[in-house]
Amino acid sequence: MSNHRIKTPCVGLCSTVYGDLVCRGCKRFHHEVIQWNGYSEEEKQAVWRRLELLLEQVMVAKLEVFDEDRLRTQLEQRQVRFVAQQSPYCWAYQLIARGARVINQLEAYGIVLLPEFRDWALPELRDAIDREFFLLSEAHYGRYIAPRFLHDTR
Repeated sequence: MSNHRIKTPCVGLCSTVYGDLVCRGCKRFHHEVIQWNGYSEEEKQAVWRRLELLLEQVMVAKLEVFDEDRLRTQLEQRQVRFVAQQSPYCWAYQLIARGARVINQLEAYGIVLLPEFRDWALPELRDAIDREFFLLSEAHYGRYIAPRFLHDTR
């Protein structure tokens, strides 16, 4: 596995340059994308933590990680980048995001889909996870961030 530490949530699909308030790629807010390099470690960790909690919420509703060690080993062997300090459910997302078209048996990775998703193709599930993660990020922005921006401009 690459020894490079993942330093930013960016996945190289930024939509904030097109005016989105929430990036469709990494799910950060537009101001977080723009100001990232100027953030303190505490500010960066707060963003990472929010993204982790939202993604974990989506993933827990779709699958179970029953063997964290197996998942970690598989990610390392296949050189899939992941943030080791995050929840194994975030690791599972990285695996599905990178390998949805080639994975045949998730159980071999220490993951099992919940019954209502067992008939889904992994690319379809990956896309559904990504949409739901984006919608949660948008909702979070609308609930907690947008009102502050409106208040600050008065």
